[in-house]
Amino acid sequence: MNFRPRAKEEPEINLIPFIDVLLVILIFLMLTTTYSKFTELQLTLPVADAEQQRDHPKEVIVAVAADGRYAVNKTGLEGKSVDVLAAALRDAAKAGPGSIVIISADATAPHQSVVTVMEAARRVGLTQITFATQSSARAGKS
Repeated sequence: MNFRPRAKEEPEINLIPFIDVLLVILIFLMLTTTYSKFTELQLTLPVADAEQQRDHPKEVIVAVAADGRYAVNKTGLEGKSVDVLAAALRDAAKAGPGSIVIISADATAPHQSVVTVMEAARRVGLTQITFATQSSARAGKS
């Protein structure tokens, strides 16, 4: 009887045929794939007239001049304090807390003047605030 330990051979995994098969599959997929251009969709977007749909009674327009003066709905205010502005906003907000405050500030108006309008709106309970801008085409004409 032969009881000598046999030398165990380490099993080897040959990766070359596996890589060859993967390359063939990759080439097949590259040749058969079709590429669609989704950026060239022809769309017809809906048309809406924004002026007709706007709810003007809910809007409170606050104009801020370059020197920090205020006008609420085209009515000038005497003072520049938060309390004066808050009282004017309370009177102008016909829809109550659902009113939208539109801040139309001059480009050179002080930052503090715009912050004062936002603080006055917060005190009155008006949480919907937006800023009015003009397009660059209109700005160049004036």
